Amino acid sequence: MTVGKEQPLQLSRSLEELEQAVKWDAAGLVPAIVQDAGSKDVLMLAYMNRESLRKSVETGLTWFWSRSRAELWNKGATSGNTQRITALKYDCDGDTLLVEVIANGPACHTGEPTCFYRTAAAADEGASTGTNGGGAGGARFQVLAELEQLIAERYAERPEGAYTTYLFEKGLDKILKKVGEETAESIIAAKNGDNDELRYEVSDLIYHLLVLLRERHLPLDDIMRELERRHERPRRD
Repeated sequence: MTVGKEQPLQLSRSLEELEQAVKWDAAGLVPAIVQDAGSKDVLMLAYMNRESLRKSVETGLTWFWSRSRAELWNKGATSGNTQRITALKYDCDGDTLLVEVIANGPACHTGEPTCFYRTAAAADEGASTGTNGGGAGGARFQVLAELEQLIAERYAERPEGAYTTYLFEKGLDKILKKVGEETAESIIAAKNGDNDELRYEVSDLIYHLLVLLRERHLPLDDIMRELERRHERPRRD
């Protein structure tokens, strides 16, 4: 399975119901925010009409309506920078779509990974490392975001010979077994007082936990938000 291969989306409701839930503007369009499924970076903003929405659902690849050319366009059809859809959502008002994707190359025509590469304002560097609004993408945890993205790509592409591919092909039980094994080995390393071994085993454990989260389609950002909610609760200590 490759990023550019067509694979229909599995909708939680019928396509007709989805079209009815969307609030189309006077031109029959709805804005679609495209977000990286792993890093959660916003890649681009485009527009869909009913036909491009249907083609996106039918192929599992992003299709949009070009307002300037007045025609449908399949992202990456000429450049090869396709986007495979992993989730399709709409907001509380139904007037905006959120399309989570695994991108096969940069989203921007300039060659930048995201169209939003020009900064008009930014928080202090120290403030950017927190989890509020940034999930695992802060500078301190950048490696987690990068690892999550790599695992997401392995899940989509399944390259032969990759250990992560092997885990996904074997399925949930195999992944859970590895999580259990790495947990036990981390406990043993801690009991033995060997911090070098503990660092190694905990790193393996975190990797396998990220594989488990991808298998269950649970973003790392959701875990970070849960930890943040717990941190904000009144403390009893």
